[in-house]
Amino acid sequence: MTDYRICFAGTPDFAAGHLQALLDAGFNVVAVYTQPDRPAGRGKKLLPSPVKSIALDHGLPVKQPPTLRTPEAQQELADLDLDVLVVVAYGLILPAEILAIPRLGCLNVHASLLPRWRGAAPIERAIMAGDKETGVTIMQMDAGLDTGAMLYRSPVAIETSDTGADLEAKLLAVGKDSLTHTLSNLKELQAKAEAQDDSLSTYAAKLDKQEARLDWHRPAVELSRQIRACAGRMPAYALAGDDRMRILHARAEENDKGAPGSAPGTIVDNTHDSFRVSCSVGLLDVYQVQLPGKNPVSVKDLLNSRPQLIAPGSKLD
Repeated sequence: MTDYRICFAGTPDFAAGHLQALLDAGFNVVAVYTQPDRPAGRGKKLLPSPVKSIALDHGLPVKQPPTLRTPEAQQELADLDLDVLVVVAYGLILPAEILAIPRLGCLNVHASLLPRWRGAAPIERAIMAGDKETGVTIMQMDAGLDTGAMLYRSPVAIETSDTGADLEAKLLAVGKDSLTHTLSNLKELQAKAEAQDDSLSTYAAKLDKQEARLDWHRPAVELSRQIRACAGRMPAYALAGDDRMRILHARAEENDKGAPGSAPGTIVDNTHDSFRVSCSVGLLDVYQVQLPGKNPVSVKDLLNSRPQLIAPGSKLD
């Protein structure tokens, strides 16, 4: 344990878990930065971020500047007399003036084994790429995009059944331990920090809404990974007639070369609990879907209520 004066900057649930870990471990968090409250729900009511909610529960000062580029925002941070700024999925770029303020610099918890998957969506991109392993990197921040020296790395296996939410939960558990370990041994880890090999870097671009639509001209195994990666935040979908059908759970038949004579997107057949769709290579077995305005439903139940929607020979667009 240290007596460092720590400021925490983060916004979503993944960040909130790390803040809670610091508080549970007794670290001296003196203030919290998070994104401004956002409208949510049908009433568009302003809601605090998960990080703000935890900070308020613990009586911590909360700062929500729209930018950190102004002299006023930079002075406000400097007035906290910080040793360390910990950043986890904050959502604002830290300019050089901010990076230079804490005595021991700014640390970032990044959800990949850097330099692979620098950027905004490392969890989803790792699944979509078919990676077998990812992890958490605690990085000393610099002016680049996730380019700073690495202080601590913890690997996490990616199972073939992991969704984005599953993998995020694994990374959160590892990230919390990695962060508390790093802060407890910070000066020693900084003394042997490892520079990243830029030649090995890959970029994890933020997911685009257009990526949620399934393209049946791709191999089934790729579509299966897409469905798992997007589950929760931005579910994958296809058009079934006039209905936008979200596909929530599916599995690729990797050894199948496809259905001869069936165009990609054609429902080849169905069983009591799934239907199969022809892809450019292989077939995709679909087990759970969601129709507009409805709750998620098993294919078994959909066959009972709307069998014509997924009848063999029907086409998903």
